[in-house]
Amino acid sequence: MVTIAISENLKEELLKFLKKNKKADLITTYLFFLEKKFNIDPVLFIRDKMIYQSQDDLVKKLESQGKLWRETEIKIQHGQQSVNDQTKKIYICPFTGKVFGDNTHPNPQDAIYDWVSKCPENKERVGGLKAKRFFVSEDPEVIKNYIIKRKEPITKIVYSSAVTGKLFNSKEAVIDDFIKNQLKPIPLEEVPNQNRFQIEEGFLAFIQTQLEESKINAFVESLSQLEEFSSYMDQWLVEEKEESEDEA
Repeated sequence: MVTIAISENLKEELLKFLKKNKKADLITTYLFFLEKKFNIDPVLFIRDKMIYQSQDDLVKKLESQGKLWRETEIKIQHGQQSVNDQTKKIYICPFTGKVFGDNTHPNPQDAIYDWVSKCPENKERVGGLKAKRFFVSEDPEVIKNYIIKRKEPITKIVYSSAVTGKLFNSKEAVIDDFIKNQLKPIPLEEVPNQNRFQIEEGFLAFIQTQLEESKINAFVESLSQLEEFSSYMDQWLVEEKEESEDEA
């Protein structure tokens, strides 16, 4: 029978896992082994309710599809804006660069709605009415642009999140925010049996291939040759026998 090579490091990882998870069954243990062997770090993309093989795979895919960030031009008025070193969130008029800060106005979101609805430079219409479109940013680097007192108005290229619409000073900041707020790690051993989320097509194909009976048997055969796993092997054999009796 074909066996699977289990390195010393993998053996130690498996033993730690089994000591910590004393009731782990064979398939759960095998999935943990695959996660370590192939350096898989599954993540759930919360908004799309989709599980991907790794954070890097998802970020690269979204970037290549233009679904992670977009270049956006903002206006910055001359003079001193209503923003200071304590401001954590700003609302920006895309037509004039007028800004309302979360600590410099009692109701900044209401204020920006009112401003863009009356803004003479706003030529956009929705249903005959002025569009109430505006930008939002919590990025300290974007906010700094409005703290500086300027003699002349300027325009600046920043980056908007394709997921949340928020503005960031750099693509890296968009990605960092995406990872922090849109992704949730999920162990591989929890992926196949969950039914709340979809599994990305390529990742699903990988899991199905690895869960073929011949590969699981090869894993068992490899463990059976290592004395440290004998007690776990006995436990799995008992469980398998009990399951067979229950089915009968």
